[in-house]
Amino acid sequence: MKAVVYEEYTPNDDYKKILKVKDVPEPKPKSTEVVFKVKAAALNYNDLWGMRGQPIPVPLPHISGSDAAGEVVAVGDEVKNIKVGDRVASHSNMSCRVCSACTDGREYDCEKRTIWGFQTGPLWGAYSEVTHLPEVNVIKIPQNVSFEEAAAASMTLLTSWHMLVGRAKIRPGQVVLIMGGGSGVGSFGIQIAKLYGCTVIATASGDKLEKCKKLGADYAVDHRKEDWNKEVREITKEISKKLGVSPGIDVSFDHIGQTHWNKQLTLLKYGATLVSCGATTGYDAQTDLRHIFFKGTNILGSTQGTRAELEQGFFWMGQGKIKAAIDSIHSFENAADAHTKMLTGKGLFGKILLKPEGV
Repeated sequence: MKAVVYEEYTPNDDYKKILKVKDVPEPKPKSTEVVFKVKAAALNYNDLWGMRGQPIPVPLPHISGSDAAGEVVAVGDEVKNIKVGDRVASHSNMSCRVCSACTDGREYDCEKRTIWGFQTGPLWGAYSEVTHLPEVNVIKIPQNVSFEEAAAASMTLLTSWHMLVGRAKIRPGQVVLIMGGGSGVGSFGIQIAKLYGCTVIATASGDKLEKCKKLGADYAVDHRKEDWNKEVREITKEISKKLGVSPGIDVSFDHIGQTHWNKQLTLLKYGATLVSCGATTGYDAQTDLRHIFFKGTNILGSTQGTRAELEQGFFWMGQGKIKAAIDSIHSFENAADAHTKMLTGKGLFGKILLKPEGV
């Protein structure tokens, strides 16, 4: 079978140098595994980190990709709930399932947790014609959700759902700030917050603001402007007059990190929450602690989520209440260009997908 493989790292992000379409052995299912033909796979920032070999030196040779959707072609003898022909998507959080965190429903806190397609291998990820996963790491796709939509959602929908529902515990009527609303996680964050009856302010670059509003954002602000936070503050004052609540943000949804961190803190109400799942602009953020202790701010870290949370998100996709924003679809042969587009972010809105030839 064909797969996108790299056998060396590229610290300078020269994807054309390392990404090659190669023949690799087709997997056979172990007793508890499911094998499926990949109909679509989605890109994530962890793919770029893997290719750089930082911060984790991933196994080489490497097949990247943590998001995949496809049709089951084989199952192991001990597989109970998945059968040949089922339409499935990956749940990329691979945990031990027996430690105290896992048995407490917190598999995302498992000390042995690995991310499929990022830390796994060699040669085990989504960018292949056929792949395999344990039964516990696949879920069935609702009939009215396409393979492309499912692949675009499997990691980012899970991440966004866990951030807002699992960690921040959003409630109807709250004012939610979605940073980077044009990204995969941001586009789902907007829709989840609206599903929960919140007022949503999204930030993005200027060319993406109307698209954020089409996804459901009530307001959209260009976060590349120096005084973007002042514009958000004025919006919260407008909201406070309409709703009779104090101005400010109840929940800030962050994955941007360093460049916008402190300004987010200034916007939070007393007792409000900032939940973070990443730091695409850098992790060495300066924090004015007065915004933490004086206002009783909750700072929450978040990564991945549970299989049950992913199923909840897919349920709402099946109901048509959440949709995947897909930026573009590329062939395996154009994988380098796809990753360059994700790196630069130029004109990018939603998820970038890869598809095997002929699918």
